[in-house]
Amino acid sequence: MRNVLNLTANWKRLSIFALLGFLLSWAMSCGPLPSDGGTGIKPAATGQQEVEFWTMQLKPQFTDYFNNLIASFEAENPNLKVRWVDVAWSAMESKILAAVSAQTAPDVVNLNPNFASLLAGRNAWMYLDSKVPQNVRQQYLPNIWKANTFNGQSFGIPWYLTTRITIYNTELFKKAGISKPPATYAELAQVAKQIKEKTGQYAFFVTFVPEDSGEVLESLVQMGVKLVDDQGKAAFNTPEGKAAFQYWVNLYKQKLIPQEALTQGHRRAIELYQAGETALLSSGPQFFKTIAQNAPTIAQVSVPAPEITGPTGKKNVAVMNLTIPKGTNRPDDALKFALFVTNSANQLAFAKAANVLPSNQEALKDSYFQTQPANATAVDKARAISANQLKNAEVLVPAMKDSNQLQKIIYDNLQAAMLDEKPVDQAVADAAQSWNRLRG
Repeated sequence: MRNVLNLTANWKRLSIFALLGFLLSWAMSCGPLPSDGGTGIKPAATGQQEVEFWTMQLKPQFTDYFNNLIASFEAENPNLKVRWVDVAWSAMESKILAAVSAQTAPDVVNLNPNFASLLAGRNAWMYLDSKVPQNVRQQYLPNIWKANTFNGQSFGIPWYLTTRITIYNTELFKKAGISKPPATYAELAQVAKQIKEKTGQYAFFVTFVPEDSGEVLESLVQMGVKLVDDQGKAAFNTPEGKAAFQYWVNLYKQKLIPQEALTQGHRRAIELYQAGETALLSSGPQFFKTIAQNAPTIAQVSVPAPEITGPTGKKNVAVMNLTIPKGTNRPDDALKFALFVTNSANQLAFAKAANVLPSNQEALKDSYFQTQPANATAVDKARAISANQLKNAEVLVPAMKDSNQLQKIIYDNLQAAMLDEKPVDQAVADAAQSWNRLRG
């Protein structure tokens, strides 16, 4: 019964909102972009140098965008050339690990903080605190810059963001006699019970597959659970931790979430919502376009709402960053390009193209994120909700060594409690013991 679907760890770290991947399905062509960025870094003074830049599965959707971006950078810096390499989602982890080990890594690479922190623990990245002036660091959202730190040192430059929203089926809500979506996990439990009783459908699907989405792990933090202490030891064997475990165990035992939640990943949540079999879906705003393409009838009755949270009021944000391998032989050129990609004008252009959020504060002030047109679509409304959440948003699972193992340990013990293999108190205690043993 606990046969876990063998999904890759890469999907787990990136599927929270899928950021781009399969959620982005349209192309954007734009002209050359402004390049000041306020860095004050001068072009290379000697012969032409090449900067190698890796991204994750941004072709073919954004080929024109990056070609123009690179052309603009090269025009501003005639002694530099940029070689863009786009790597498949599923291959990035193995490729960057191999490249770092072989000292053949690119000069600038696009990753997310959780995976980048694994390599930060191996001293793989160039630390930026002495490289990026304070006035430049202040151009980025403080909480997002902080997400790219490891042991107090900055290892990544923030790029684009997504915050999770709730997409709900108004038709199923109406059938269940519910007038508004839940705002908290306590309300979600009530809604789940009412929808099941009135319609026979499930309110939502969430996965407990260890290698998949981190949504449940993040929910613990939203419910007031501290995952680790300042020494990296388990801090969740507390009344709050036990209550959060009990919350999910209760929903499972009361059959208010599908029993396949133990074996199916987040992709199943998408399938069920598009089929009209669940009333809620946690995802990014960009997913409205996917629903419109795959399930137009469901799209017509789908409405966005803020992310469900706990008593802390915390909202999760998914971050993509640019890191510079420590072994690069052109660190100044790599940094100049990374700051160029993430300056205000270029972040704004990419955020509009990809329907994501910028991490640059000036770009986020643009009216595109702050106001809605009179004939606002669901996508427009979702974007405004998502942007508004940034003031309470943070990376809920901090960058740390073995963060993927922390999720596995907690999910494994949660599953054991759901299946009556352990009482909740023991499941929490066993999880804490396993994590502390792993950390030494």
